[in-house]
Amino acid sequence: MTNKKILLCLAHMSGNEQRFIAEAFAGNWVVPLGPDVDAFEQELGTFLSDGDPALSGIRVAAVSSGTAAIHLGLILLGVTKGDEVICQSFTFSASANPVTYQGATPVFVDSEPETWNMDPTLLDRAISDRVTKTGRTPRAIIVVHLYGMPAKMDEINAVAQKWGIPVLEDAAEALGSTYRGRRCGTLGHFGALSFNGNKMITTSGGGALVCPDEKSQRRAIFFATQARESFPYYHHLHVGYNYRLSNISAAIGRGQMTILEDHIAHHRALAALYAELLADVDGIDYHGNPSPETDSNFWLSTITVDPAVTGLTADRLRLHFEGLGIETRLLWKPMHMQPVFASCPAYTNGVSTHLFERGLCLPSGPWVTTDDVRMIVSEIKRLIS
Repeated sequence: MTNKKILLCLAHMSGNEQRFIAEAFAGNWVVPLGPDVDAFEQELGTFLSDGDPALSGIRVAAVSSGTAAIHLGLILLGVTKGDEVICQSFTFSASANPVTYQGATPVFVDSEPETWNMDPTLLDRAISDRVTKTGRTPRAIIVVHLYGMPAKMDEINAVAQKWGIPVLEDAAEALGSTYRGRRCGTLGHFGALSFNGNKMITTSGGGALVCPDEKSQRRAIFFATQARESFPYYHHLHVGYNYRLSNISAAIGRGQMTILEDHIAHHRALAALYAELLADVDGIDYHGNPSPETDSNFWLSTITVDPAVTGLTADRLRLHFEGLGIETRLLWKPMHMQPVFASCPAYTNGVSTHLFERGLCLPSGPWVTTDDVRMIVSEIKRLIS
């Protein structure tokens, strides 16, 4: 059917990366600091604030991964051993793992069916129950914008404010997505971004913590550079981490920033085409923006498959496409179903389990063409018929 391998989301270079890298090498900036790190952080901040005066104070700390960004956010929020942190269950494990790094316990909350993200009503119920059972309020809330789809942030922030709990956005998959016109990553107290090789842009590996001000940015960088105090010798009052992004990686990121808007537009165009072509296919539901207030970047286009109607399961489709050299992926297995988190409290409603059993991610990256999309949808229709 196809002579090429079609991947979910393969890194795509602008051509400008080599220029920035060459300049970094010429200046011998091959360390985890330098002009490209500073410039990359400034460019990200400008993109995220998007001209909004209310966001003019945000600052970005570039680090080695999105996981590192979440970990630093938890440190800055004061999460320590014995604390509980509310975490979205329907996500990749990197959202929850940093909670355990701090000796804290993840408390998982299920999703609502519109955005597939944290259910605000269930969130409120979970916090109330944790306070009743432990006598303590959870220390933080980690909400995820899954596959680029913004969560119901107004409602989630309202619950957070009611209980006095800060929100850390896991926007690893949502660079360029907006909620009520505001970029994801700027809707909570902190935001975490990822620049892994399969994300909207890449630094080959890297991430960033979006901070509300320069003070918190400096504090994040302090912990990301081994928490060295300002002494003429190495002096440490805190445990630090080797999390800072290298200048060479930041140079790649600067080249990627020149095509970020193009990447977002491409993902959205493919999403619109998938939605159009699948609209008349009974038993296949394309997951589009559920309301005007959400504008996903559609990092990955996703569908759910009804076996009773199609005669197929999501995994049957995955295996079929695998045989054609086309990468698809089942939706994330919820954290409350993961053996490693079996002992953690969980507040569930069946939504994420249902989605995991029926959902599939389709190729969506910058190398995927409209012809590829038409062929993929044609295969789905052929299998159903």
